Amino acid sequence: MQWHFNQELPIYSQLVDGFRRAIAAGVLAPGARLSSVRDLSLEAGVNPNTMQRAMQQLEREGLVYSQRSLGRFVTEDTAVIDRARETLAAEHVRRYREAMRSLGFTGKEMIALLESGGEEKENGDLS
Repeated sequence: MQWHFNQELPIYSQLVDGFRRAIAAGVLAPGARLSSVRDLSLEAGVNPNTMQRAMQQLEREGLVYSQRSLGRFVTEDTAVIDRARETLAAEHVRRYREAMRSLGFTGKEMIALLESGGEEKENGDLS
């Protein structure tokens, strides 16, 4: 996974979010074995303690689990993965609505824009 961190947000929360997204999108498949905390932290360029904290959070959420001496794995519980996916989608929708309302769009205009694929017409109009 490629990591690009936003300096305004805690790295730990960005790691958790990145893994959530990868699991929800199927980039990390159900049952997939994760690299060790040490390897993941090297790959992301973060402190191993930060990565460990992120892994513990993902375990609490049920997205990953540990097997003694075998490592960590992505859950095979598709209901947990589906809930995470829906939660992420709901957050995107909330941010989209917030941003579009700040631009003065109504709910109907937002839907029309989504249905059109956001493509501009020849005159530059989005409607």
